[in-house]
Amino acid sequence: MLTIIGALLGASFGGFAGLVIGGLIGYAASAAFQQFVVGSLQVAQTQLLDSTFSIMGALCKADNVVTRDEINAVEQIFGMLKLQGESREQAKAAFNRGKQSGFDLDAAVDQFARISRGRGPLLQLFLQIQCMAVAADGRIDPAEHTMLVRIAQRLGLTEADVSQLEALLRSAMGGPSAAGGPPQKDRLNDAYAALGITAQATPAEIKRAYRKLISKNHPDKLAARGLPESMRPVAEERSRELNSAYDLIKSARPDVR
Repeated sequence: MLTIIGALLGASFGGFAGLVIGGLIGYAASAAFQQFVVGSLQVAQTQLLDSTFSIMGALCKADNVVTRDEINAVEQIFGMLKLQGESREQAKAAFNRGKQSGFDLDAAVDQFARISRGRGPLLQLFLQIQCMAVAADGRIDPAEHTMLVRIAQRLGLTEADVSQLEALLRSAMGGPSAAGGPPQKDRLNDAYAALGITAQATPAEIKRAYRKLISKNHPDKLAARGLPESMRPVAEERSRELNSAYDLIKSARPDVR
């Protein structure tokens, strides 16, 4: 586009010679602009990885110990986000830095807020992968919950957002007989909480809550609202967990179909 504009301006002021010179100037400007955009995107991607995984490191260390389950979960998140080579090493370095005692959590959260520009879908899924890491050992420690709330509130979210997300993850933890999994009754209560309702909800209320959440969190809709393609697998995982919560409720409520 800049090449065409340059050529048209050159032709207006200098005939054929102006057309050629203007086209060359426009081409150079176009190449410079493209290089600037690509460079800016690479910087933003690096900053996004840095803030996401340094915060994750701080969260996993909030209870003073980083478990093997949490480390495995972080590795799975690397895979989910398709991080390879240099990007994967950057994410690992950020995670390790976040575990250090002098880490500035608030500054890292503020950096993520600037990069995300307040985009709701990205904030929600960012919070989800943080929860996925700390919930990997089957529970979220009170210190981890407190830090999650601190992070959420600094991003403009609420403690209720954190609690609902934690309930969603707990309800999705395996079947009722899974080793170390929550008891069936607790999972069912979490499934209701994940949908933002209680066990006293009517079938119509349950269906309405589920359909609203599943529509709001559909990966295609989130992409249309600015969700980066790299975060799509996280959105797909959230949809699976919502379906799992709804299926759990349906299995306990014959009146919900």
